[in-house]
Amino acid sequence: MNLPTIAPESPEPVLSIALPAALDGRDGINRARGGHRQIAADSDVEAVRLWLAEYAGSPHTLRSYRKEAVRLLLWATQTLGKPLSSLTREDFLLYEQFLAAPIGDWADPARPRRGGARRLFDGPLSERSRHQALGIVSGLLSYLVSAGYLAGNPLALRRRTGAAARRTRRVERYLDHALWDHVVASVEQWPRLTVRDHQHYERSRWLIRLLYHTGLRVSEAANAKAADFYQRRGKWWLHVVGKGGADGEVPVGAALMADLARYRAFHRLPPTPSGDESTPAVMTVAGDPTKHLTPAAVYLIVKEVFRRAADARATNDPAGAAKLRRASTHWLRHSAATHQADAGTDLRFVQKNMRHASIQTTGIYLHAEDDRRHSDTVHESDPSPQHTNIM
Repeated sequence: MNLPTIAPESPEPVLSIALPAALDGRDGINRARGGHRQIAADSDVEAVRLWLAEYAGSPHTLRSYRKEAVRLLLWATQTLGKPLSSLTREDFLLYEQFLAAPIGDWADPARPRRGGARRLFDGPLSERSRHQALGIVSGLLSYLVSAGYLAGNPLALRRRTGAAARRTRRVERYLDHALWDHVVASVEQWPRLTVRDHQHYERSRWLIRLLYHTGLRVSEAANAKAADFYQRRGKWWLHVVGKGGADGEVPVGAALMADLARYRAFHRLPPTPSGDESTPAVMTVAGDPTKHLTPAAVYLIVKEVFRRAADARATNDPAGAAKLRRASTHWLRHSAATHQADAGTDLRFVQKNMRHASIQTTGIYLHAEDDRRHSDTVHESDPSPQHTNIM
């Protein structure tokens, strides 16, 4: 099978893909007939392009969603000979099997990773990645149903299994209070013999506190400005631009504001940011006030913090050290939500602080109730049960 040539990806919300006229979806069997459409698209590519345009303000999300849209459009037309708007539930069962084992040109390592002739897979997708891919596609289909373009979403019939069914389990990728305290303390042991050492220490010290106390995602921290910290009724808040460009706000305590003041003073900036300055909340190591870090840079800084903390704990707590080596930026977000819930913060407030769309998502951070149930059920000091011979 020869895959068609795909135009190179660009940062613009453009889906540059050409499909045969017979497979462009104008006559798809799942097209909505009658009613009032909310979009003017007549073909599947036009409709998908409008969906992608909704994410123009979130480049990372746009790239991820465009990748899944391209995969689906090409698979449907090349493998099944169907347009997207004719796919049925049975077709998506086949698509899920395909994601678990893409073959031929789809995952040919000889094809480049980028450009028009690129391969679309590096290999089989894990269960978690398949769930994510189908979730994105389901979001696309739901959008097209709401827009009056499709009559229904075949993936709405999908039964929750595997990773999807386990989403209500408590999240485990977080640092308990002792490990978090160790991370904070270990940074204080970093050498500061050179100017560069001191700059790296101050930035790392500030960054992990910012991520932990606000629960920011890595891209949110990279894009945050000092001016996003503001006062209302005498209390500090942080304005956050989250997924899909959604606005949110997170309460900020005096301790974190003191850490911000320390970081800014180190770089000879006024301790309290003004409302109109464009200085990044986290700057380059030398403190360039005109350059934001990339999300990748934020990720690597935090990974180094965890690596050094793991090295310091390896002898006395090998299990804790191993956990720290696995940890990443998102673990700090999970830790923030978990520790807020542990402290008895109203779950509705935790939801707003984390900017979760559903309070069910926030519920996976409720560990304290499980701890109390375990303590009330299991009494370690109870004598071993006596064995009784049963006649």
